[in-house]
Amino acid sequence: MEQLNWVTPSVCGAGNNCPEVAITTDAVFVRSNLTPDAPAARLTHQEWRDLVDGISKGEFNV
Repeated sequence: MEQLNWVTPSVCGAGNNCPEVAITTDAVFVRSNLTPDAPAARLTHQEWRDLVDGISKGEFNV
């Protein structure tokens, strides 16, 4: 697999338990910064857009 450029959201600051995202031309990878060596979730670009849209609409609020 190619070397991924992981990015943490700025709202996380120096905190722990934050998502990290790496975007390539073929996919979007998501992982937790608590377990960076664990396998990352691989999403298509459309799945990523749907996930971000659902989060912004509060579909995952509990």
